[in-house]
Amino acid sequence: MRVLVTGATGYIGGRLVPRLLAAGHEVRVLVRRPERLREVPWAASVDVVTGDLADAAAVDAATAGMDAVYYLVHSMGGRGDFEQTELAIARTVADAAFRHGVRRIVYLGGLHPEGGRLSRHLRSRAQVGEVLLRSGVPTIVLQAGVVIGSGSTSFEMIRHLTEVLPYMPAPRWVRSFIQPIAVRDVLHYLVAAVDVPSEVNRAFDIGGPDVHRYGQLMNGYAVEAGLPQRPIAALPVLTPWLAGQWVNLVTPIPRRLAVPIIESLQFDCVVHDHDIDDVIPPPAEGLLPYRTAVRLALERERAGEVETSWRNAEVAGAPSDPLPSDPDWAGHTVFVDERRRDSSASRASLWRVIEGVGGENGWYSFPLAWALRGWIDKLTGGVGLRRGRLDPETLRVGDAVDFWRVEAIDRGSFLRLRAEMRVPGRAWLELSAAEAPGGGSAYRQRAVFFPKGLAGRLYWFGILPFHGVIFAGMANRITAEAEASERSEKR
Repeated sequence: MRVLVTGATGYIGGRLVPRLLAAGHEVRVLVRRPERLREVPWAASVDVVTGDLADAAAVDAATAGMDAVYYLVHSMGGRGDFEQTELAIARTVADAAFRHGVRRIVYLGGLHPEGGRLSRHLRSRAQVGEVLLRSGVPTIVLQAGVVIGSGSTSFEMIRHLTEVLPYMPAPRWVRSFIQPIAVRDVLHYLVAAVDVPSEVNRAFDIGGPDVHRYGQLMNGYAVEAGLPQRPIAALPVLTPWLAGQWVNLVTPIPRRLAVPIIESLQFDCVVHDHDIDDVIPPPAEGLLPYRTAVRLALERERAGEVETSWRNAEVAGAPSDPLPSDPDWAGHTVFVDERRRDSSASRASLWRVIEGVGGENGWYSFPLAWALRGWIDKLTGGVGLRRGRLDPETLRVGDAVDFWRVEAIDRGSFLRLRAEMRVPGRAWLELSAAEAPGGGSAYRQRAVFFPKGLAGRLYWFGILPFHGVIFAGMANRITAEAEASERSEKR
């Protein structure tokens, strides 16, 4: 079939596309920034259409000629009237699919209790599902709860809550019943959904074979990770908002992702029926039990084989415009801190250090200052430094690196990071390596800041005294690290 996948740069979409290709389908993806797919292994095998789902013309062009559409987008970090925005986008996709004679829509929604009051995010997912089911195009809505897989937000939240705290004073939702599902099984249902007969137009609950309280999920993780069981005390006083602050502080999960997850955990999220078995049989080897899914996720992470991760999800509200070229700065207020260093190391050795910045390697200068900046960002609702990076050695466009995002990379010579920490303006950090005329290499480092109003100017001048320590130290340590690494290799 000819299949359009929306959300192809997301956690599920990035894993679904290669499986659809392996199943023999022709795949088209609609993405806002095609450069994020430049180094994805399957990029050359798909038709890439540039556009936004909020743009009816782009959606119309992407949907033309398609047999099926996968709707895999949802604004986890949505603010304000995000519910209306989600509904408008769903209607745009539904209308385009009907107009072009699409034969199947597949939507991944959220498992939720029947009746009663839902959180804003669960309610939004349910409403989007209803829009698609009423589109006139046969639609399957797969409703999944906690998805367990390497790099998933839910798995990382369970992991870090369990690893950080030996004793957990936890919100009362740790006693909610949860039916998790392995990401492998979610993908099984998604791939098979396009082949379901056209008369099927309904929502289906999907979940793994186990039902646990959330606290049991944490202790199940502890067993698989070789950790002692954690005593858990459920406290009735922690509201979802307060619990979000708590999760924000003790895990790398930013508040904008933690709060909607926590709001959803206020309810028992279990499968109400197994009607899905009548249209899509379970995998031949059966659905993965929870602890098996945890074990596989840990093995993937230890082997460095994480396909997609919550880390690389776009940050709602963070600046996304690329750095203008220098001539375009004319007439604008721009602050620049530039450092240059000559190094006896080769360009290749210098580049290895540059491409490895952030995460476990840190930022090569004044770790306390970087940690403090990360905590400030966390406390104000940002992503903080603990987001880390997906691969310790290699970067590609769109990758998260602590509170930065890779905006451009010319492997071997140039890296540009765009700030996603909370600042009154827009900021970038450029690191580059070049061959030096007399041998060795030349290192260039440039921090660029476009201030927003008076607050932006005060911010820049307020941190200016630290630049001499942080940025100068960073340049010195990166070149020194490259030289030390090269000497070590020659021994």
